[in-house]
Amino acid sequence: MTPAPENQQETTSVTESTPYVLDLSGRWRAALDREHVGEHQNWYTAEALPDAAELDLPGSVQEQGLGDPVTLETPWTGLVVDRSYFTDERYAPYREPGQVAVPFWLQPHTYYRGAVWFQRSIDIPQQWQGRRVILHLERVHWESTVWLDNRRIDSARSLTTPHRFDLGVVEAGRRTLTLRVDNRTVVDVGPNAHSISDHTQGNWNGVIGSLRLEALPAVVIRSVTVIPDLAGRSARVRIDIASDSAGVGQGRVTVSARRFNVPGEHVTDEIMSEFDDQREADLSERGMIEGGAHLDLDLPLGEQAEAWDEFHPALYELTARMFTTVGAQQHEHAYRTVFGLREVGVQGTQIAVNGNVTFIRGTLESCVHPLTGYPPTDVESWRRIIRVNRAHGLNLLRFHSWCPPEAAFRAADEEGHYLQVEGPLWANQGGAIGEGRPVDAYLYEETDRILREFGNHPSFILMAHGNEPFGRDAEFLGAWVEHWRKRDPRRLYTSAAGWPAIPENDFDNIPDPRTYRWGEELDARFNARPPETETDYRDWVQATPRPIVSHEIGQWCVYPDFAEMAKYTGLMQPKNYEIFADFLREAGMADQAQEFLHASGKLQLLSYKEEVESALRTPGFGGIQLLGLNDFPGQGTALVGVLDAFWDEKPYSTAADWARFCGPTTPLARLPKRVWRTDEELSFTVQVAHFGPAPLQARVSWSLGEADGLVQEGTIALGNSSDFAKVSVPAGTVTSTGRHKLVLRIVDVGGAVFENDWDLWFFGEILEPVADVFETADVDEALRRSGAGESVLLLPDLDRVRTEAVLGFSTVFWNTAWTRNQAPHTLGITHDPQHPALEGFPSDGHTDWQWWSLLHGAKAMVLDGLPIELRPVVQPIDTWFHARRLGALIEARVGAGRLMVCTLNLDGTDPVRARFRASVQRYLASDRFQPAVELRESDILGLFI
Repeated sequence: MTPAPENQQETTSVTESTPYVLDLSGRWRAALDREHVGEHQNWYTAEALPDAAELDLPGSVQEQGLGDPVTLETPWTGLVVDRSYFTDERYAPYREPGQVAVPFWLQPHTYYRGAVWFQRSIDIPQQWQGRRVILHLERVHWESTVWLDNRRIDSARSLTTPHRFDLGVVEAGRRTLTLRVDNRTVVDVGPNAHSISDHTQGNWNGVIGSLRLEALPAVVIRSVTVIPDLAGRSARVRIDIASDSAGVGQGRVTVSARRFNVPGEHVTDEIMSEFDDQREADLSERGMIEGGAHLDLDLPLGEQAEAWDEFHPALYELTARMFTTVGAQQHEHAYRTVFGLREVGVQGTQIAVNGNVTFIRGTLESCVHPLTGYPPTDVESWRRIIRVNRAHGLNLLRFHSWCPPEAAFRAADEEGHYLQVEGPLWANQGGAIGEGRPVDAYLYEETDRILREFGNHPSFILMAHGNEPFGRDAEFLGAWVEHWRKRDPRRLYTSAAGWPAIPENDFDNIPDPRTYRWGEELDARFNARPPETETDYRDWVQATPRPIVSHEIGQWCVYPDFAEMAKYTGLMQPKNYEIFADFLREAGMADQAQEFLHASGKLQLLSYKEEVESALRTPGFGGIQLLGLNDFPGQGTALVGVLDAFWDEKPYSTAADWARFCGPTTPLARLPKRVWRTDEELSFTVQVAHFGPAPLQARVSWSLGEADGLVQEGTIALGNSSDFAKVSVPAGTVTSTGRHKLVLRIVDVGGAVFENDWDLWFFGEILEPVADVFETADVDEALRRSGAGESVLLLPDLDRVRTEAVLGFSTVFWNTAWTRNQAPHTLGITHDPQHPALEGFPSDGHTDWQWWSLLHGAKAMVLDGLPIELRPVVQPIDTWFHARRLGALIEARVGAGRLMVCTLNLDGTDPVRARFRASVQRYLASDRFQPAVELRESDILGLFI
């Protein structure tokens, strides 16, 4: 039997009418095959399908309630790293039958893993006689088998592309069509691969997208590959023809293209090529194979041709029409595909699109779609996601260990957004590649399918085999890169997202050049080094001959937004959020949920700003990929996004905020520090990262409080290879203590404005210590004096603080459950900036850069067990897995006196520490120091070891 056309999705009849297409969406009979006996018992016959329910396809059985409730025995697809859920007493209520809730990912209301049978009757029209009938299933999860009446047709197992079945010539009349879909692990691609895992989309079972039958002539255009030639303003069009056993006969193919998606019309001239399967010499040159033929045509696009890129996404629709005669029969067939005049390559250590150096500003798309549990297949849904990304200044989506449906490519093409596509593998955590396992061959199969199906899309500029492999990965993937680059050179290839960095790669997608690397904990940059904006990764660039696109940068967590729970109206339920909300309520802090979200969010945002800018200011750097712009609700719940799982903004951040520091043109300031004294000169270097469509003629200016000035006017070239100007602001220009904003502004000759800003903290006059406030590091002495009626400031030896919650400057990385409790365990601090203890210390209620020296080496006191009314003056925010009530500055009545306990770092004469200490002292010396809560001596002693 002749194989089904590889790209039938974009194939239509030449008459452009629909009598040869039958839509199969609608009601189907469905039955769960729990014991996997359906094939043995002939369930493919209409009479044998047992206890069939009715449901809709496209769709999944789980979203329609067919399956089982979640229990402790649910056979999840995906590793659970933190196993404490199954033993910890805190989780006991969530292990009760009928009340099961898991904390490690979103939980479907219905679960099923196994085979499902789908069946319906179809009516084959009389006019389809003599035509081959093709069944098209756009996205199946994941192995499908098809029967027509009692005849088994075939099986397919792609996770990345449509399943197509050639039913042959089907007699007119009523027929029974049966599908068997099995979502068990067919090939070990890795249990956490986003193509299959419950960590992300969920292990759904069903068919989504287009379901249809199509009646085709005996000879068809099987596939069309378009290879743009930017310099020649043309395209090489490679056409594969497929036929039944009668051969391809004689015929001709015509090809033309029209531009759309940008203003103006452009239609190319039609070119034609003839073929004849009786002329053996010609056929050998064209690569004739049994049942098919191959033609190459060069399509001139002309001087009017416009190139495609992120700034000008000019698209062409190519139409190939074939007219053939086989024996006495004539056949017509048309094939359409979209392409762009686009070339991607490497210039030195950077990626270039159409010869222009670009900077990859990407984020992950991890197949998180909570309402359905599977990805959308309509263009508008993907257009929305892409527009959200573009509004944040990004230009790429990376599909982590999965390949999206056609609609995502089409939306990216039309919006001018780049894609990094991956095979469906995360062969790690039990999986491996290069060891002769079935996954090795499966990767080649899937790569071939992806490139054939989606290779013409200009947005598809980067490809990796998958994510973070294990096994003999370097050797195996070196051959994989070389093979596919030779086979299809229209994009850049890398071995994998994460590693290995091997010579065969076009670019390296590696995790090392970023602010936090796995396991660094308090030795990571934000925790170990005072804040500045000079760090870059030029040493990595100089040591690596290929472009570096840093892998999964950021991963800075924010507190859960419990208001988001109301959005989960579909399959996936936020049972993890329910658990965390319960923990917070049981700790007596439910009323602080929004406060925790806002405070941790502000810290997250400033961390991402410095993370992105560090890469942007690196000369010759290739780009970044965030993990991620939106939340990742799996792997223990990783709330790393400034957007939620629905790609909606969280209340502390906007796209405009983000785009100031992340875009094609970004002003940058290199500052040796973030905290200054008013009596010292402020110095900084202006740098511009410009990766726009052309050099800029622009004016650059700066402002700081009352001081402002012109830096320079002139041309800003593409790239970020050199500093623009050095600026010095005389000492005394800033006279007041507090936060001041440095703003850089670029205005080009066309009036476009690009701005960025940095909060700088200035400290003026030194507040003298208050002599009559008693300070001590001795806990016993502090209790003795406060008990006698004195006001005491206890600054204990920080090594004596009893705590399991490690406090750092940065927020949690990824999440403490998945990282096996890597420090820090806190998400910044919260406080009331109007509290009189902080009257002399500038702050806005959350962690900012001026808090670094106070938090460096500080400890968090665990206040669990103390009166719930005790609210810390400065409160570290614990990870949501524990929801411990923490304090770094607390006040209480003890005996006849009053006690303030501070576990922030107040050592030394640093202006920040000195001012904070003096502000607290002044409060203690005032009549406003009237703590509301009374503690026992034993309460205080319990805070220390």
